[in-house]
Amino acid sequence: MRIAIYHNLTSGGAKRALYEQVKRLSSRHTCDVFTLESADHTFADIRPFAARHRVYAFKPSRLFDSPFGRLNQIIRLLDLQRLLKLHRQIATDIENGNYPVAFVNPSQMENAPSILSEIKQTPTVFYCAEPLRIAYEVMPARPYDPDSTVKRRLLNRIDPLPGLYKAAIRRNDRNNMRQARLVLVNSEYTANSVRRIYGVQSRINYLGVDTDRFHPTGDVPREILLSVGSLTPLKGFDFLINAVAEISSRQRPKLVIASNFQNRPEKSFLESLAREKSVDLILMGNVSEDQLIELYNQACLTVYAPVREPFGFVSLESQSCETPVVAVREGGMIETIVDQATGLLVERDPKQFAEAILSLLSDPNRARVFGKTGRKHVLDHWTWEQSVSALEEHLAEISSVDQRIG
Repeated sequence: MRIAIYHNLTSGGAKRALYEQVKRLSSRHTCDVFTLESADHTFADIRPFAARHRVYAFKPSRLFDSPFGRLNQIIRLLDLQRLLKLHRQIATDIENGNYPVAFVNPSQMENAPSILSEIKQTPTVFYCAEPLRIAYEVMPARPYDPDSTVKRRLLNRIDPLPGLYKAAIRRNDRNNMRQARLVLVNSEYTANSVRRIYGVQSRINYLGVDTDRFHPTGDVPREILLSVGSLTPLKGFDFLINAVAEISSRQRPKLVIASNFQNRPEKSFLESLAREKSVDLILMGNVSEDQLIELYNQACLTVYAPVREPFGFVSLESQSCETPVVAVREGGMIETIVDQATGLLVERDPKQFAEAILSLLSDPNRARVFGKTGRKHVLDHWTWEQSVSALEEHLAEISSVDQRIG
């Protein structure tokens, strides 16, 4: 089967998922990739697996600095119009290629990309890693957020531009999502969010983990807690610092946070909070996959508390390395962690979370059993081979349905 693949992804979980998917699809199908200059092509590089890798020229316009920052909403709206025009061209190129199916992935500027609305004939399958959360959820408050100041809040009340931009991206995202022939999601949690926000019924196509890469190395775990993720407010690292602070200073382990991206204001905020709470915090940036695997094997526990995380690779990678996980009981973690068997699920309460950490630190044998069970759980249910096999079935079904209709 010939598959047209579109993406405009930055580094992160969605790009890593696409890498694993294309890597395996390309061994049995012809994968032609259509992408933008603004995408990250070096992280999880899919170019070696693409029969064709066509890059279209597009970069977001430069934004104004203060005091003209409020005009940036106009620039972003103009960028959306430029992107729509370009997507019409890409859609035409895909249609002219007579592909039986187009596998569309998110856009860093739109989430559900407008190419879904521009492709008219070729059946489209959109993989929705998450809704456009910034448009539908309240983001965690931060003292460095300019919107937290009284002056900024007053300006927001009288300035129509932020509201116009937010309304535009919501309208665009909602319309594009509804144009896909089939929407795939990564968890039951995401399926419920897509149904609630967009009124769209989706199918779950769980993601996986490379169990050959993420494996136990036999290292003796050290007294460190590991957490992983981009240094942004939605990853809940402030909650982890507060939870670790609930452990007495005599028993308090070191907290290591490994990231591929660090937001500077968030980094400063977390460092300040750790000093205030007397938590020994190490922030590691630009962590390679090899380093990450080493860290999973060195940690006695992985602690994970992102805010409403739709899926979360971290819990699976940790389990695949035989490192038990203590996580908040929300989002995708409810589906990837077997509570009391491969890890512990806890309410978002710092004291309860600290007690869960201590329960495993004080019982190494139980933690070891959790680790062994976690590895088996991943091998049985969460491999990329299983995930991509299901994806192939979805792509083939949509392709054959369209051919029968035609």
